[in-house]
Amino acid sequence: MDFSDDELFRYSRHILLADIDVPGQEKLFSAKVLIIGIGGLGSPVALYLTASGVGEITIADHDVVELNNLQRQIAHDEQDIGNSKVNSCYERMNKINSHIQVNLIHAELCGEQLLSQVAAADIVVDCTDNLTTRFEINKACVKNKKWLVSAAAIRWEGQISTYHCGFKESPCYHCFYGGRKELNQNCSNNGVLSPVVGVLGSMQAIEVIKLIVNKGDSLVGRVLLFDAFSMQWESMQLPKNPNCSVCGR
Repeated sequence: MDFSDDELFRYSRHILLADIDVPGQEKLFSAKVLIIGIGGLGSPVALYLTASGVGEITIADHDVVELNNLQRQIAHDEQDIGNSKVNSCYERMNKINSHIQVNLIHAELCGEQLLSQVAAADIVVDCTDNLTTRFEINKACVKNKKWLVSAAAIRWEGQISTYHCGFKESPCYHCFYGGRKELNQNCSNNGVLSPVVGVLGSMQAIEVIKLIVNKGDSLVGRVLLFDAFSMQWESMQLPKNPNCSVCGR
């Protein structure tokens, strides 16, 4: 594709990066990303991918904006209270970059709708806050052999990893968390420091961009653990479970 002079200027800081340049920016514009959950994690993911020129972004969330969301969910503001999160986020995305396509799903993605949306995307970004939903998203990504960038945050801590079962040695999310039941471990019950979700959401956006332009090392087979209290990162190897009930034999 041929970028206009305005587009070349808009994305000039990407184009100056040798690992992105014009071909990489073209890949970003041709990519389709599905973001599930437009809260603390999904807000920075959506805004940074919009600013970066990802050409088609689908955002899905069944919830509406509440006052206690504003402590950390930077896609929304006081005027959005009572509005659906996808509409609120779309308005912010459109103000940042009106030249990309944004698809809105004001519903809880599940079943056949989840499968069809995952199949249509190049990369799925899991920004949800409960194990049950994450397991279902993981199964849909395994079935469709799609990239999955997943993160979670609670209190002062967070984690992020990337999965793709099209690769022989890649684990899936169930390899990591399989067998665990819902522990009610979410920020509603335990709290979360607002910038922690911003850090993890920004890391998810970085992973997505790297996957699209096919540069750098992904987090496949690794989990990054972030402790904001001690300000430390730790990398943990995550092997594939050959007996995983989702991606194993």
